[in-house]
Amino acid sequence: PVAAHLVREFGRKLPELAAVESSGPAQVMHRRLSDVPRLTMREAYSLPAPKSIYERLPYPSRNGGFEKAFMERANADAGVEAFCKVHEHRHDFVRLRYVKDNGLNGFYSPDFLVRTAGRIWVVETKSQTMLGQADVTRKKRAALAWCERLNRLPPEERGAVTWSYCLLGETLFYGFRDKGASLADTLEFARVRLAVGEANSLLTE
Repeated sequence: PVAAHLVREFGRKLPELAAVESSGPAQVMHRRLSDVPRLTMREAYSLPAPKSIYERLPYPSRNGGFEKAFMERANADAGVEAFCKVHEHRHDFVRLRYVKDNGLNGFYSPDFLVRTAGRIWVVETKSQTMLGQADVTRKKRAALAWCERLNRLPPEERGAVTWSYCLLGETLFYGFRDKGASLADTLEFARVRLAVGEANSLLTE
């Protein structure tokens, strides 16, 4: 227990100690989902995706009902301009680094990217039982920091849109869907917002 405690606490603190303030302009490298020309999947566990660059998008064969329902809603919603299921192995440039609860470095890929009017949503779908897990909270902070960095870029470097992170619980999604709410309104309600003064502390983690 002592060794595990030391690893965890040092692992959490080292990124803060290694943080370096940069006064120069950001170097931006643009990547496109279309850099990955095709995805392989089982047809039985995929859906047609007319609003994606891919003909079909996959969902997990086990416990994938929520992701399937989300894609069906995105396809049917006129307010959704485009969306894509992020493939954690093929879309390796949509991968965020975070510090796990055990103090070790980890990498995290959000579930979906969704484009609505003037906004790109970075969406993580979670069952209700997983929303409060420590690593989910840490992934949330990494995604918030990523969106904050993007939004500080000049508009022409970020597609002239605002990037937002949404941690979407299963109960909230189905509740809003069944009441006829748009997906954009659902995501806005579930959007994770920065507390006052939190932005600078996030960017140094």
